Amino acid sequence: MNIPHAFRTPALALCALAGLAVAASGQARAEDIVVSNYGVSANGMPFAVAMEKGMFKAEGANVTGILSSPGGGTTLRNMLAGSAPFAEVNPNAVIAAVQQGANIKIVSDDVLTVAEFVWAVKPGSPIRTVADLKGRKIGYTQPRSTSQALSTLVLQSGGLKTEDATLVKTGGFGEGVAALDIDLVDTTPMPEPIWSKFHANYRAIAIAADILPPITNVVGVAAPDVSPAGREFVRAVIRARRKAVEYMKANPDESGDIIAKVYNIEPAVARSAVRNLLASRTNGVEYWGAGEMHMDGLRRAIELQKMVGAISGDVDADKLIDTSFLPDDLKAVR
Repeated sequence: MNIPHAFRTPALALCALAGLAVAASGQARAEDIVVSNYGVSANGMPFAVAMEKGMFKAEGANVTGILSSPGGGTTLRNMLAGSAPFAEVNPNAVIAAVQQGANIKIVSDDVLTVAEFVWAVKPGSPIRTVADLKGRKIGYTQPRSTSQALSTLVLQSGGLKTEDATLVKTGGFGEGVAALDIDLVDTTPMPEPIWSKFHANYRAIAIAADILPPITNVVGVAAPDVSPAGREFVRAVIRARRKAVEYMKANPDESGDIIAKVYNIEPAVARSAVRNLLASRTNGVEYWGAGEMHMDGLRRAIELQKMVGAISGDVDADKLIDTSFLPDDLKAVR
């Protein structure tokens, strides 16, 4: 989950807001949705299942395509400028956009934990626990990314401080694996499905689900003043994604095979990633949520991004959300 800082310049913010005005007017009926890192990261896997099994159309949303973006800010800009009524994105991109004046709300809490993350070492490494990372080099993707912030939390779980280790920017998760292979770093995060692909060649020293609390990972986003037809479209997307999550629970291997095609990975890798994440519980919290809001996790995500400077100023998490798009049985905030 490599997340660049959203809306870095006033010009970009103005372009995004112009796009939002078009989306909210209801003049354009967009049928694409935008999902951050779709086809790469585990967060978007339910959308692949929903598309393949016709769940969007069954719920009344004629989704003709799922657009991918490499990070949160890019995803929101694509949503707003392209009049897409729904996007799945990381919370810090939403906050950055709102602080720039964008009229958008979090309408569903989609991925409730960071359980896809594993920090791995070479099999022969002397590093056995997080405490052994003192004086070592830890890979992360980009400055202000989630992987950078999580590195600090991982160190804290072993009684260490950020300055007790050296954080090394690798540029991406795949690049991090390469950096580990040539000893540029001593450990690096390997999120699913990368971990399922390469786990036989490495050894895990830290598993997020075991050492970190529930942290909101990605959320669904929409404009609150979108047209009535647009509101129904967003509601249908949320319902379809919920059905896809339930389908994945009942049919993990078939779901893995569907995901393998979209993500261009081996079916065995996709099956392993799906099963690992479905089985994951972080303090009892599942990885893929149905959409209901978990405020503790959202507040932790905000504090996490403040740690690395991706978010500044005071943020009222309650004002970011709009539960009116959710099914009635999911509207209660947890």
